[in-house]
Amino acid sequence: MHLIKLFIILIIFFNLSNCGLYKKTDARKVPVNVNERVKKNVEEGRGIRFGTNTNNSGGTFDFASSNELWRATVDTLDFVPLVNASYSGGIIITDWFNEGKKNSSSNTRDLKITIKFLSNEIRSDSLEVILHEKICEKEKNNCSTSLVQNEVAGEIKLAILKKASFLEKNKIENIVKENRKKRPDRPKSE
Repeated sequence: MHLIKLFIILIIFFNLSNCGLYKKTDARKVPVNVNERVKKNVEEGRGIRFGTNTNNSGGTFDFASSNELWRATVDTLDFVPLVNASYSGGIIITDWFNEGKKNSSSNTRDLKITIKFLSNEIRSDSLEVILHEKICEKEKNNCSTSLVQNEVAGEIKLAILKKASFLEKNKIENIVKENRKKRPDRPKSE
């Protein structure tokens, strides 16, 4: 039994060494000092350095709360439940929804909105808004789904971009106000 376990461990080790996960290193080529090793790895693109910032200025934050386009989209779609909201994946998908009106016909019509983020910049080509429609016949219990090609997607996109521009403008105004509080001796330029 022990022989089988040893054999399996050797096979796993052999496979890992062939995949490149385990590499032999030459001690003469690897710096002994930790800071030098980190610097070398970062220069070669093999690592990331967190924490220390050489110029002590603020960093760039890629979080949803600091992205006006993301915040504007979530605010615009607050009337419908979200099925998927993945900031890192750059996508928001709503649940199926309808206007809540009772239809006199025997069909029900539901919509689903998908927003794909193509960039963090507030531009018209930064978003892709996709609308799907599901029409179900009540008597036959039959549903069909299709892509909607109309102006509603454009209106949603425009509403998001307007809201994002407004949020960006407010953010800049707040930064200017904070800077004026810190340095009241600087002249105001308008």
